[in-house]
Amino acid sequence: MTGRRTIALVGPSLSGKTSLLESMLSIGKAIQRKGSTKEGNTVGDHSPEARARQSSVEVTFASARFGDAEFNLIDCPGAIDFLAESHNAVLGADAAIVVAEPVAERVLPLAPLFHLLNQHQIPHLLFINKVDRAAAMLRDVLPAIQAVSGRPLVLHEVPIRNGDTVTGYVDLVSGQAYAFRPDAPSDQIALPASVKERERSARTEMLEKLADHDDHLLEKLLEDQVPSPDEIEQSFRHEVADNQIVPVFLGAAEHDNGVRRLIQHMTAMAPSPAATAKRRGIADASPALAQAIKTFTGGQGGRLTVVRVWRGAFADGDTVNGQRIGGIYRLLGATQTKIDRAEAGDVVAFGRLDAVHTGETLVAGDAAPGQPLPRAALPPPTYALAIHAQRRDDDVKLTPALAKLVEEDPSLRVEQDAATNQLVLHGYGDIHLLIAFERLKNRFKLPVASERPKVPYKEAIRKPVTQHGRFKRQTGGHGMFGDVHIEIKPLPRGTGFEFAERVVGGSVPRNFIPAVEAGVREFLVKGPLGFPVVDLSVTLFDGSYHSVDSNEMSFKLAARTAMAEGMPKCSPILLEPINHVEISVPSSATSKVNQLISGRRGQVLGFESKADWEGWDVVAANIPAAEMQDLILELRSLSQGVGTFESRFDHLAELSGRVADQIVQAHAEAAAKAS
Repeated sequence: MTGRRTIALVGPSLSGKTSLLESMLSIGKAIQRKGSTKEGNTVGDHSPEARARQSSVEVTFASARFGDAEFNLIDCPGAIDFLAESHNAVLGADAAIVVAEPVAERVLPLAPLFHLLNQHQIPHLLFINKVDRAAAMLRDVLPAIQAVSGRPLVLHEVPIRNGDTVTGYVDLVSGQAYAFRPDAPSDQIALPASVKERERSARTEMLEKLADHDDHLLEKLLEDQVPSPDEIEQSFRHEVADNQIVPVFLGAAEHDNGVRRLIQHMTAMAPSPAATAKRRGIADASPALAQAIKTFTGGQGGRLTVVRVWRGAFADGDTVNGQRIGGIYRLLGATQTKIDRAEAGDVVAFGRLDAVHTGETLVAGDAAPGQPLPRAALPPPTYALAIHAQRRDDDVKLTPALAKLVEEDPSLRVEQDAATNQLVLHGYGDIHLLIAFERLKNRFKLPVASERPKVPYKEAIRKPVTQHGRFKRQTGGHGMFGDVHIEIKPLPRGTGFEFAERVVGGSVPRNFIPAVEAGVREFLVKGPLGFPVVDLSVTLFDGSYHSVDSNEMSFKLAARTAMAEGMPKCSPILLEPINHVEISVPSSATSKVNQLISGRRGQVLGFESKADWEGWDVVAANIPAAEMQDLILELRSLSQGVGTFESRFDHLAELSGRVADQIVQAHAEAAAKAS
């Protein structure tokens, strides 16, 4: 083997990835003692936010040596809220280990992970964890996982059971049987008679699946020749490297069961850094090339950029993209070890690259990179909260603190909503935003308060009105006088606002007409129902003036008066924003999604199969923006956490009746309270 391999550990929440990482680091002597999630002393889940939840909320980087093999290990969070956090990190891996529980009812969350790996042709192995607690048979679990895999699953091992307890396994390549020992290497044992028939049929099935992609092996089987273990392992290596199959291993990481054998096969099957670079279309040339896969603030407050080195080498003090590297560090969770040099295949942290963001391509020297490497696409935000600092004095600190969070996690998005005058934080779920709030408090001493974002309602009119407006004031000396006659008419939805004039005979001097328009526009900011008014025209057709007392302000106020008196007569109607939504879910949840949409005053427009996602549908619908706030929470609840959606504003629709009355009343009460 040449070069350091990078392996990503991916899997749903509670599948045991962090326990697997601890087991691997312990076996590799990278740590002296295994930690546990409950005790809060693991290498992974080292942040305060992760330890408070006993669950991964960010990518963790570590490294270990297994014999002569060196590995970078990337532990990716399992919650779908943090799927974007994992995407760029996974793109830096040579291979991945998918960790799953032996429970058929919990396999759907594996679907987005398998799709990501297959989309980018990343070789991967499947490790079925927690078999010591499994009540279900592996033969019942595998079909469920196969349905979401996208690649054939090929058993490399079958379990040995003692009643309902898995006590060991049989290696289908060598035919040797092993008994688990807690926190120790497994013992080789004689093949139990109870598993012989299962081993024989599973081995035949394994060879047949391998032969589907291996002509040499197929010829042997057709000629009734028995392939040697070396030939079988070679077939596994080639087919895994080409992402044609997914070998399946089993164990219990908490007790180190099966982990040593997993490491052994990971070492044999993971492609070399050179092979991975070739797969990604990276030429073996110069200058040195790397890609940023994560940025974060280090322990001493400095900014660190985790990179995958794709070719060449970087030394401390070298320049990349015109910036000087201020230190190179090997990571072990929160621990940073300074090193002098990073080479192809390494995953390390570069210090002080303040202008570099996640996903960027880095080249040695002062020049900007040419063709950038592909980066993971950010998922569309599905959840949002309006936020403000709890302490008024902290308002000025909030924007720069949020900017730093977005640098670390680009799937967060900050928006100053001009329509509602709220600062809104968008993310990929309620837990995603909650973690962001906790980081603001823990790192920046900046507690925030949050609330549902306001819905940007509008109002319009349904009938035309002609209105006279006059403003007159006499206070001694020059007074104020403005007099206008206007016509207010509704316009088709989406037209906006139009102002016109057809004044004849100079009844309103030309220089005062812009003031009339300004007065009308000022009124439209808040109509009779309390919301901005859209889709109407106002035409000035007559008026009068005083040669001494008339001025621009007089006509501006006269126009406001005419609008204030005329608009309530125009039969105002509330308009609510309607979003076009495309919901992606497994086909088994499509009917539930239709009910969900109907229950939110939505309209189902249709559905179709999702491209490149076997067994998934995309449901198109129009849903009021007011019903979107917690849509993602209910959607995930009915789809085992994997459902998602994309949304965009589509149109404004009239809203009347009790719902409209409640909205207008609540808006008026909030405005009165604010004043």
